[in-house]
Amino acid sequence: MLTGIEEVDWASLGHAYGPADDVPELLRGLASADPAERETALDGMYGAVHHQGDVYDSTLACIPFLLELVADPAVQDRGCIVELLTSIGGIELDDDDEELDALDSDDEEFIPAANYAMAAAAIAAGADVFLGLVSDPDPEVRLAAPCALASLHPEPARVLTLLRERLTVERDTEVRLALVAAVGRIALRHASLRTETVDWLGWLARAAHDPGLRLAALAQRARCAPADIPDDVVPWVTGLLEEIRTSANRQPAPGTERAATPTLIGQVRELLEEHAAGRPAPWTEELLRTLHAALDDRVDDRIALILAQLRSPDWGQRSDAIWLCGGLIRVWRGRYEEVVRLVGAQLQDPEPRLREAATSLLERLFELGAPAADALAARLATGPVAIPSGQGLVGRSGRDGALLALARAGDSRAVPLLARALEEPEVRRELLYAMDGLGPSAAMLAPLLRRRLAEVELDERLYDRAAPLLYALGAVRGGQAVPEVLRVLRGAPANRRDWVREAALRTLAAFGPAAGEAVPDMRELLGAESAAVATAAARALWAAEGDRGDVLPALERWLRPGTPVGDWCAAAQALGEIGPAAAGAVPVLRPGLLSRDLWVRVRTAAALWRVSGDASDSLPVLLAAWEENRHARVDIAECLAEMGPAASGAQLVVLTELTRRRRHNAREDGSGSHDIHLDEKLLTLCRAALARMERGAF
Repeated sequence: MLTGIEEVDWASLGHAYGPADDVPELLRGLASADPAERETALDGMYGAVHHQGDVYDSTLACIPFLLELVADPAVQDRGCIVELLTSIGGIELDDDDEELDALDSDDEEFIPAANYAMAAAAIAAGADVFLGLVSDPDPEVRLAAPCALASLHPEPARVLTLLRERLTVERDTEVRLALVAAVGRIALRHASLRTETVDWLGWLARAAHDPGLRLAALAQRARCAPADIPDDVVPWVTGLLEEIRTSANRQPAPGTERAATPTLIGQVRELLEEHAAGRPAPWTEELLRTLHAALDDRVDDRIALILAQLRSPDWGQRSDAIWLCGGLIRVWRGRYEEVVRLVGAQLQDPEPRLREAATSLLERLFELGAPAADALAARLATGPVAIPSGQGLVGRSGRDGALLALARAGDSRAVPLLARALEEPEVRRELLYAMDGLGPSAAMLAPLLRRRLAEVELDERLYDRAAPLLYALGAVRGGQAVPEVLRVLRGAPANRRDWVREAALRTLAAFGPAAGEAVPDMRELLGAESAAVATAAARALWAAEGDRGDVLPALERWLRPGTPVGDWCAAAQALGEIGPAAAGAVPVLRPGLLSRDLWVRVRTAAALWRVSGDASDSLPVLLAAWEENRHARVDIAECLAEMGPAASGAQLVVLTELTRRRRHNAREDGSGSHDIHLDEKLLTLCRAALARMERGAF
């Protein structure tokens, strides 16, 4: 086994962490009789030799040995090696072949791209080894083989025939689903085989005896032909899920025990096992994820599917619905009131994983979480729930999540609960940042926040500890805390001193005239070398005194040629907040309209409108920026709403935004905790802007 491994000069090759002289040990580890050693070796292969999907020269050198290991029935856990080979050789370069040919060999991108192509070619050359694995005695090998064949074998028609034939004799449920998924993958990758395959998947979706197989075929058919998804897909899928539930409950899924290993792969495996534990048909989650991806912008159908799942007697289906719902709401606008209400209903379920999923989703919904407010309040009134050993962490963190969701929904019932949280030794920082949506009822929290701020030590960690408290004090207008805020402002250590000062000054600005005691400190900091500190001091001084005598010159000094982008933006924003009283700054602001930087143009245009009341120069700049950068739209919409009739030229732009189904900030590569909130804020501002424009038209 591993013939010739010593003949390779591994030390001359490299991987993510330097010379690859440790690779022979990893390859031998994959063939070890010890399960822990095999998993450790696999972790090393993914962590170094195939780090984050990269292909190095050492990765290429491993391919013959990995293929040899796969072909040896004496090697255990070969399914994991098949998956590793599929990942190494499965990088799709079809769209980049011309770019690859055009790259100069000295280009730093040439070697990685060439490595991907060489890896695919090397594995394809030996891909016949995967043909025999579809009937291997090891179900884990049979589970991995179909995807490898669909991704790597150079004869897709031959593979398609083999997979369809194998489906007639395969008895393992998950392997059968993998066979169907591989058929769908071939159809997607090879247009010449697509029509035939879509027809076959449609037949299987109706003819198969097993409801799970019918659901898998339906999901793959939808994936391959999304424009041809039948109108009755919701009742069809709902019926299949009910069949799966009733049949799976008669035969609980078998479990497998593996020794724990201190590896990333081991941790991921344990999390997946925990997620699937106690669920007769955990594989339905991936099938439904595939179907939802195919449905894409058919939001009403997707909502209907999720509602049906949330009403299922199977807690696993309800949990799947919540996770699918998170992706749907993050990307698409829609009517989610009933969905959110049913998600809230899961908070009283005895299954801790279901409660955890519901809480996690509701935390991110902000104002959209209002229909679940009663359920959140009821959950918080019940006290901590005992969690059986080994079933996840819900306890106190789960209660914090429910409280965060209630506060972000703007429900005043969160206020007394936040007061209790502020009495605890540690407070989740997100709770402090959630106080700005609670209105006047949150004023009662000011004394507690003041006391906590007074207890913060003026050490190197001051910013991390004080900034959330300062934000919360500003949100509740806790002007009685001026002495404590001044203590932080004056005692800021060298580490992040400007950050601390800016945070403290923002809080003082929120206090307005109540911060009169701090005026001398504000005046002193008008001349700070940091634009963030100086402009924050100007804002605070204006809010406290309303005297523009010192404030305007302090801000105008940051509106000069060559000023860094962030400094100009901070000064322009501050002038805009001052409004008409800063009209004298129009001449120094105006050059910002011609800046190369979009944010300088946006901040300048908004400030010019706010100080002059003239939209003629600002509106064209704002509308151009609206199209150029979608992430500027919230700020622009806020300005358009203020302009009212003066922004009538933006009516079509605003109407177009309001009719879009996709959220303006939706990304395929991830999301932020405030993305949904920001998009809902954009919609609210657009409605307000449109209403003011329409009123001005009559």
